[in-house]
Amino acid sequence: MSSKLVTEPAIETKIRKMQQRVRWQHPEVSDRGIDQTRLVLDDGGAEDEAFSFLVLGDSGTGRHRTSSPQRQVAEQLLAQGDAPRFTLHTGDVVYLVGSRQQYRSNFIKPYREWLVGGDRYRDIRYDRMVFKRPFLPVLGNHDYYDLPFWVGLAAGLTTPLRYLLRSILDLDVGWHGSYQGDAYARAFLDYLRAVPEAQMGEYLETHYPHCPDGGPRALAYRPGQFTRLPNRYYSFRYGGIDFFALDSNTFNQPLPMALTQLGRQALRQQRQQLDRQKADLMRQAGLSAFNPAADEQEDLTEKMEAIDEQRYDIEKQLNSDRSPTVDTEQLDWLRDRLIASWQDPTARGRILFFHHPPYVTEATKWAQGQTLAVRHHLRQVLDAVFSAVQAQAQGRPLIDLVLNGHAHCLDYLRTGATGHGDAHIPWVICGGSGYSLRRQRPEGSVLTENHLGIPRAIAKSHLYLGRSGSGSQLKRPYSGLRVEVTPGKPPKLTVTPLVAEKFKGEWQRYEMAGFEP
Repeated sequence: MSSKLVTEPAIETKIRKMQQRVRWQHPEVSDRGIDQTRLVLDDGGAEDEAFSFLVLGDSGTGRHRTSSPQRQVAEQLLAQGDAPRFTLHTGDVVYLVGSRQQYRSNFIKPYREWLVGGDRYRDIRYDRMVFKRPFLPVLGNHDYYDLPFWVGLAAGLTTPLRYLLRSILDLDVGWHGSYQGDAYARAFLDYLRAVPEAQMGEYLETHYPHCPDGGPRALAYRPGQFTRLPNRYYSFRYGGIDFFALDSNTFNQPLPMALTQLGRQALRQQRQQLDRQKADLMRQAGLSAFNPAADEQEDLTEKMEAIDEQRYDIEKQLNSDRSPTVDTEQLDWLRDRLIASWQDPTARGRILFFHHPPYVTEATKWAQGQTLAVRHHLRQVLDAVFSAVQAQAQGRPLIDLVLNGHAHCLDYLRTGATGHGDAHIPWVICGGSGYSLRRQRPEGSVLTENHLGIPRAIAKSHLYLGRSGSGSQLKRPYSGLRVEVTPGKPPKLTVTPLVAEKFKGEWQRYEMAGFEP
């Protein structure tokens, strides 16, 4: 969405607001020794070394009113039966602005089989959802977005008109946005701010029991009864695998750039070029508005969305000379927990999931300032981890699998010798689960980085699923994943893409061959 139509809270605001919502380190919490970043999946199977789980991301759309890609992918996941133990979501749970108004149509309805009482999904409140199967998300950028007052007012008042003109004016927004991530927090987090002070002690005793492993007390996630997350970032162990969920929205601000006047001018020229491209696309959409071909209109909409995103990143880069806030508390937490995991002989492996991908071959993402920032901060963490645990690692990658979203595609990459702690790690982007799809970069599957002024290859994509073809040959393979974990140390992982492809107005659902990342 255009940077003119949305607002995004500052990193300081995101951190402060989320801490208030979970009553971060409240005296009643601290006195009980509760770890507010730890989750225990109390489903009776967390000790099983052989298990599987599902993954999806960037899904939460209500724009497709007659043919929902999100629902097609959901049905592919449901076809896996009861074997998968839980579902991870890589962010952008609800588009376009994470509003509570959109949860029923954009989340509750398509995922109703995951919810207690889902057969009566219209009666489920977004802040009272209870999951039959664990559903474990992270925040995407759209889950934090808000609307300026005038945009929300115009969107609300023109809803009937926008429905009639949805081929060229389908913003999929209501009266307001996420209220700085509040809707996501009420939907998924243990919103302790709503617990009366007099009842805090009893509440914590009920939902944060002593852990059987002797560790600090932690929130118990009980499928079918009480299904909440302790914080915007958290960890849990399942089958001996340590999972780490991050909020990358608080360390994705483009790095300070010593931009020359020439560099600034180049960015401004790029922004102007994007504005011209979007104006041309809008003219095309207007000309075909009263005789629309559905695929053509979707194609135009997706191109405009990609332009808006690139333009927003340019705005962030132009402001990057101001020292950005970095969520050092979260990054230090990740460093310390990864080191502890490697030093724990009972930990078999480590999986990391968050929204913004550090490595990606989707056409618009690799050169973005946010991508560089996330890669930079994650490298600093992993470099510190490597220094502490290289004896235990014995040449094994520090992370067994990283899962991301944000790029609207399925992209499987492996890093090579990067010179950092992120070397030789498999990265799987699962961000094509319903909203829109993007093409792969024309430069191809190999990613390079300048080292001492010389380009060197640091990563390669081995599988890409996204928008391809054009006109009558346009293909849209939306996707989710099934990940199977075997016993043993290190564990063997098998990733199977679950695809719902739209081609010539028809849907075909299928599984691709699994691969070992």
